[in-house]
Amino acid sequence: MIRFDRSLMRNGFGRETLFGLLEEGFVAIDPKRCVAECLAMNGGALRIGSHVFDTTSQRIWAIAIGKAAVPMAEAVSESLGPALAGGIAVTRYGYGGDVDRFRVFEAGHPIPDENGFRAATAIGDLTDRVGPKDVVLCLLSGGGSALLAELAASTELLLASGASIDAINTVRRHLSTLQGGRLAQRLHPSTTVTLALSDVVGDRLESIASGPTAPDPTTYADAIEVLKRHRIWDRFPLRVREHLTRGDTGEVDESPKLGDPLFRKGIVEIVGNNDSFLDAIEQAGRDAGWHVLRDSDPIVGEASGVGRRLGRRVAELAAQGARRTLLVAGGETTVTIRGDGRGGRNQELALAVALEVEGIEGTCIAALATDGSDGVTEVAGAIVDGTTIARVREAGIDPSCALADNDSHAALTVSDDLLVTGPTRTNVADVVVTLIDRS
Repeated sequence: MIRFDRSLMRNGFGRETLFGLLEEGFVAIDPKRCVAECLAMNGGALRIGSHVFDTTSQRIWAIAIGKAAVPMAEAVSESLGPALAGGIAVTRYGYGGDVDRFRVFEAGHPIPDENGFRAATAIGDLTDRVGPKDVVLCLLSGGGSALLAELAASTELLLASGASIDAINTVRRHLSTLQGGRLAQRLHPSTTVTLALSDVVGDRLESIASGPTAPDPTTYADAIEVLKRHRIWDRFPLRVREHLTRGDTGEVDESPKLGDPLFRKGIVEIVGNNDSFLDAIEQAGRDAGWHVLRDSDPIVGEASGVGRRLGRRVAELAAQGARRTLLVAGGETTVTIRGDGRGGRNQELALAVALEVEGIEGTCIAALATDGSDGVTEVAGAIVDGTTIARVREAGIDPSCALADNDSHAALTVSDDLLVTGPTRTNVADVVVTLIDRS
């Protein structure tokens, strides 16, 4: 369970309330609890939702991929005990741990490394041991795409281009031996049961960890189009371009698509998502007497632009005299890197919000990545208010220039507004929670 260290951030209007609300959100998306609630063992029978499997005649395997891989694996290990034939868990550095009957790999994220390649190889070896009557539990969470990829230079270019997570996953699915339905292809004809903690808008299975057990709706041509649209095709490694071109001309097999018989025995359960987090915050806010406004549309697009729009909305509500108002939203923005500063999409969004609410009392806004890591920094995001920009200026930093230089981390460091969670071992994308009280 996530508990914020209040000593790591200054005091101010609404901050204690925000900490409490965010902690309620993390309770709702605890990966171990979310998975455990889907599993029930009764004698030799394993029930998953409405499906029942006989563990006396069917071997049960598990493959966990993503930032929540270890707690999800723990739930399976504790629920199944010796009925689990074996498993592999792949997660980010610092998110690992020992799990009975699992081999655990830690690898690089968001930039993949050699350990991710080793983990993918180990998963491939496990699939060779799976028989046609076996059942494989595929435990997916956000961050799985990079953990299974081995093309670091390509990933760096994609992340810096401002491409959406959907666009990035389109490319990743066509550079991987396991994503884009290829894990399901290797496991066929066994039964796959996918339990997913979703970090993507709309909970599309093909985008969670780049969809290792889902039909791929995109093609090699789509991947090439992404790279050309973002003007990075010519900068991509030659081997990658050659592979994508060969796939586009039919020299390399396309990823499996909807309607392929290999998906007929697949079972899918979404065990938690961004809405789960926001639902918990909304309920906790109402219970505490706050008037709750919840955005029906996810926050997507360039982080600074989203932040500016949100900041203007907060300023308008404050000008109207809003009292005890809680505004919640979730999704995932993007950042197009134009400068040489440090930050992440949530810090950039927060700094943009702070510029719009400068000098306005009774406002407080938290923007954070639920995995605890915003961009390439070791912070989750930031909590800003009407006094943030004044402190940034007093420290000799021009906040607008910092935003333009993608240097939100420096600005929010001197304002003492950075939000630190440490590894949360979960991931349901990003949340923005705002308090307004002009009473």
